[in-house]
Amino acid sequence: MKVKVISVLEDNYMYLVIEESTRDAVAVDAAVPKRLLEIVRKEDVVLRAILTTHHHWDHARGNEELARLFPGLRVYGADERIGALTHKVTHDQELTFGAIRVRCLFTPCHTSGHMCYFMWEDGSPDAPALFSGDTLFVGGCGKFFEGTAEQMYTNLTQILGALPKETKVFCGHECTVRNLKFALKVEPENEIVKKKLAWAKQRDDEDLPTVPSTLQEEFLYNPFLRVTEEPLQKFTGKTDPVEVLRTLRTEKDNFKKPKERPNPRAMLAFDWGLFSPFLEEK
Repeated sequence: MKVKVISVLEDNYMYLVIEESTRDAVAVDAAVPKRLLEIVRKEDVVLRAILTTHHHWDHARGNEELARLFPGLRVYGADERIGALTHKVTHDQELTFGAIRVRCLFTPCHTSGHMCYFMWEDGSPDAPALFSGDTLFVGGCGKFFEGTAEQMYTNLTQILGALPKETKVFCGHECTVRNLKFALKVEPENEIVKKKLAWAKQRDDEDLPTVPSTLQEEFLYNPFLRVTEEPLQKFTGKTDPVEVLRTLRTEKDNFKKPKERPNPRAMLAFDWGLFSPFLEEK
């Protein structure tokens, strides 16, 4: 199983997962068809399916065009709002693409129909992969647009956090530097956060992705996975893990953004897809 990391739009990732024995491929969050097709041709693979994590335009807007270009293309997701959806999946449902196995993991909160995808190959020495969309980021988690802190706590601890610790995490956005700047504010004495932030800044300077991380690493520096740790409880003034998570998300939402970032209302409009008819593919 080979994963191609594809940077698109402002800071999005889409992925092409290749079954190397058959040269069949599955796309995750196919937002920019032109760019995806360039990679498909370069890798000389056949696109068989799209796995969409959620309906937001920057993750799903390429579905209709790809469905037109590839009659019979299967489009999987958990939300009727996903364009060109052909197969609605449910929690713990398993899919098979050649040797690639996929377990669908329902993680409602960022959207009410958010689905993550856990992939592996039986008998392979390679670590499994988690495509976490906008639920789990490197050093962070998604905003609670359509859900609650209780839901995100369940997502991060009982569903994603329970996966094998060697699992590689492929998330939906490149936001590692600003996530870790917040993590450093929360835990200024955490040496692992400092080291990871320095590494992420170097990657950013070289225009290189910070994905994948591993689940094991995330538990060491991602504040949203560390809600039972004393420094997190001290920072938030809470002891109940859900309340710690709720407070962390509020603090992160109010965390100072880089000057070049759009204002929060503009970002919300982007997330809701209000600008999508006016945007051109990058």
